Amino acid sequence: MNKRTVAILSVFAVISLLIGFYSFSPSIYTLDEKDEREPPEHKSESPYFPSEVNFAEEPMPIELYDVHEALERELIVNMNFHSSTIQYLKRSNRYFPVIEKILAENGVPDDFKYLSLIESDFMNRVSPKGATGFWQFMKDAAKDYGLEVNSEVDERYHLEKSTVAACKYLKNAYSQFGNWTMAAASYNMGTAGLSKQSKQQMNSDYYNLLLHEETMRYLYRIVAVKLILSNPESYGFYIPENERYNPIQYTEEEIKKPVDDWAVFAKEHGTNYKYLKALNPWLRDTKLLNPTKKTYVIKIPKNG
Repeated sequence: MNKRTVAILSVFAVISLLIGFYSFSPSIYTLDEKDEREPPEHKSESPYFPSEVNFAEEPMPIELYDVHEALERELIVNMNFHSSTIQYLKRSNRYFPVIEKILAENGVPDDFKYLSLIESDFMNRVSPKGATGFWQFMKDAAKDYGLEVNSEVDERYHLEKSTVAACKYLKNAYSQFGNWTMAAASYNMGTAGLSKQSKQQMNSDYYNLLLHEETMRYLYRIVAVKLILSNPESYGFYIPENERYNPIQYTEEEIKKPVDDWAVFAKEHGTNYKYLKALNPWLRDTKLLNPTKKTYVIKIPKNG
């Protein structure tokens, strides 16, 4: 038998094996069978776009093509970034009531709660540059606005106090620029930087300024989150109230002296170190020297 004949017989043998395998293996589908299966349901469409949009009661000029498209871009991003938007909806139920109350008490529009959300996702983040907490204060700015920042206490992590500090900043920015839209933009790039660009471009309208990309997108990100969280069903999100995170219940205790060990303190108050720190993330050490006998209010979780 010559080599050519052997080669031909080998090819026929392989073909026979493949035919037998596909004929008798129940786990393999033919191409025709695959084509008969129903494709998964998936619907992609443009986001719901309101006829009127505002931020802090100041109209957004969505009749301008670039404004319309910039807002639509952020709506599309948040509509399709499900993991983050679902968490926004869940966490906002816990933190919005606290922030809303402080904004109202300080005369800052309610819409600024969405600024805090896009800054931090309602997590005590630390940025690569060192901006910290829900409102992402830098260390020096935090001190300028009355927050204590040291190795034992960092009030940038204190939700109530950092919100008050943010209100002070925003009211100062409003006094400088004359509207809340520019005040919000300045929270991203600073009042000095925004003022310089406004003078250089001879324009004080945020929507008519050419700024760096992050600030150009900033207001639209805030408003997109506002629109989605205010009307989630219109954007495809269905999170029942009972699936959203409830505020954590707690009592408060004033202390005016040093604390040698927060773990011992927690145990003496019917809880543990983990939950004490979760409610008081501004406590940054295992102890508190408190040499000036300053009064601090500590949250103690109910039911341990």
